[in-house]
Amino acid sequence: MQSSLSKDHIDSGTIRSRTYNDVKIIFEQYLEAHAYRKTPERFAILEEIYKRSDHFDAETLYYEMKNNNYRVSRATVYNTLEILVNCELVKKHQFGKNLAQYEKSYGFKQHDHLICVNCGKVLEFCDPRIQTIKDMIGQYFHFNITHHSLNLYGTCADGCMKDGEPVNREIAGEK
Repeated sequence: MQSSLSKDHIDSGTIRSRTYNDVKIIFEQYLEAHAYRKTPERFAILEEIYKRSDHFDAETLYYEMKNNNYRVSRATVYNTLEILVNCELVKKHQFGKNLAQYEKSYGFKQHDHLICVNCGKVLEFCDPRIQTIKDMIGQYFHFNITHHSLNLYGTCADGCMKDGEPVNREIAGEK
C-alpha cells in the first residue's frame, strides 16, 4: 500500500516541528533570563506565529486566535509580540502605514520585500546581487555592514484585489 504523503511533505513537517522545538527552547530561556512568566498563552502565540507563512499584524493574530477558541487577551498578544521581537524570534516591520506587521524570523534567510501601496500585499524576494552590493559598499566605505532592510513600494501589476473586489477602480477598468 502506497502512502499519499510525499517525502517532501514529511520532510517539511519534520523541519517545521524541529524549528518550533528550537524556538520554544530559545523562548523559554529568554523568559527565564528576563524573569518573565512562562504562560501557556505566550507559548500558544509563539506556536501560532510559527505555523504561519505570511506577514501579519497584531490585531489579525488576536482575532484569529480568538476565533480558534484560544483564551488570550489583546494585551497578551501585543506584549508577547514585543517579547518575541526582543528575543529575535519575530521581526517587526513598518511598511509605510501606521500598522506594524510581523513575521517569524528564526531559521529564515535574509530577504527583502515588495509592498503594494494599494492593497498592502507583501511579497518576499532574495537576490544574491544585493549581498554583492552590500559587500562592495562596505569595502569602499570601510564599514562593517551587519544587516540591511530593503522595502520596495509599488502596485500590483495585474491590479489589486481585496475581499474579492478591485482596490483601485482605475486599474480594474472602472474610471
